[in-house]
Amino acid sequence: MTRVSSTQELQKKHGAVAAQATAIINSLPGPGRVELCEAGEERRSGQRADRLVYLEEAAKPGLQRLGGNTVRIAYPADECESARAALVAAAITPGQPVAADAGVIAMLNLAERVGKSDIPVLIQGPTGTGKEVLARFIHAASKRARGPFVAINCAAMPEAMLEALLFGHRKGAFTGASEAGEGFFRAAHNGTLLLDELGEMPLGLQAKLLRALQEGEVVPLGATQPVPVDVRIIACTNRDLADEIAAGRFREDLYFRLNVFPLSLSALCERRDDIAPLAYTMLLRHAPDPEIVPWLSEEALAKLASHPWPGNVRELENVIRRALLLADGLIADGAPIIDAQAIVFDQSARPVEPTPTQHGTQLATQSYRAGDKLSAIVRRSEAQVILDTLDDNGGNRQATARALGISERTLRYRLASMREAGLLAAGGM
Repeated sequence: MTRVSSTQELQKKHGAVAAQATAIINSLPGPGRVELCEAGEERRSGQRADRLVYLEEAAKPGLQRLGGNTVRIAYPADECESARAALVAAAITPGQPVAADAGVIAMLNLAERVGKSDIPVLIQGPTGTGKEVLARFIHAASKRARGPFVAINCAAMPEAMLEALLFGHRKGAFTGASEAGEGFFRAAHNGTLLLDELGEMPLGLQAKLLRALQEGEVVPLGATQPVPVDVRIIACTNRDLADEIAAGRFREDLYFRLNVFPLSLSALCERRDDIAPLAYTMLLRHAPDPEIVPWLSEEALAKLASHPWPGNVRELENVIRRALLLADGLIADGAPIIDAQAIVFDQSARPVEPTPTQHGTQLATQSYRAGDKLSAIVRRSEAQVILDTLDDNGGNRQATARALGISERTLRYRLASMREAGLLAAGGM
């Protein structure tokens, strides 16, 4: 279990930021010790810390890596949400699941307990929710942690090759088999084998997989004798396997063999408390300069929180990587700040035909032409979001500003800029 240590003075000075982040970090599973220190002060603890985080309340925000396991967080007093999310992300060991949603944290603690056993696990959830990350976490929590973790995507392999890839083959077993192959089962011996997108596995191969699980052995192609294997199976799917069984596309006996302990990952839009710490995790992972990590403004966080996230965590990573590119050059005393204008969602890149809105506001043009600069695309995307939100709120600027997470004054400025840039058609608001 992760544990956070800090002084009473630090907890008092940083109030809700330190207290709430500490509560989240302490509830997460996984080994590790995090020490919180006031920036500029000497460490008071002589104990080893897996992660060391310095906190400072300052006029200008900043997120800085000071070494392999040390991060400094400077935050304005009115940006507590960003500071809390940055602190959670900075405190979690790389590779460990990141979560702040109570339901996800409870599931992760359960997954840690399951990891200590050898039973098969079936992880279900929409594409892009982090099923492989959860599978690796279960492997790391198991007695097989020192053994191999082998992942195979059942949907990405040609059906004709999948059997040989899973179970191995002897030299000359088929055309092109100039050398013997051990297969993924034998490669994962004494470790964990992840069968990703299991629902895509051909029906005929499912019977052979079932036999391998029941007997604890595989028969390579071209061989006559089985080879014993000691493998823990974790299967992932984004399909409802009960529906697949009813449709005759999945074997019921294999389902019951694998579904010993089911775990479920919900869509990102259903666990919005995870969005901000996940966003900061992506920033720490992908920032071009590891020593200066961009800061997410409160407006940017509000925009992230209001998005439906059809692509889940994978889409969030795309958005953050795009924001890092767009924020390049927005420097405030050496610390880049990602504002709402740098947050561009995946669907915004699709060409859209201009359409009048309910209240008569419309973009003068929305189609993205070849040769357009990225900044122009961002301005059009932001303008479209503003006008859509105005329509959703019946033209009420106060409600629109609140929904966008910006002030009414900022909204007026944005609308004026849109007119000046020719993005708002005549007669627009």
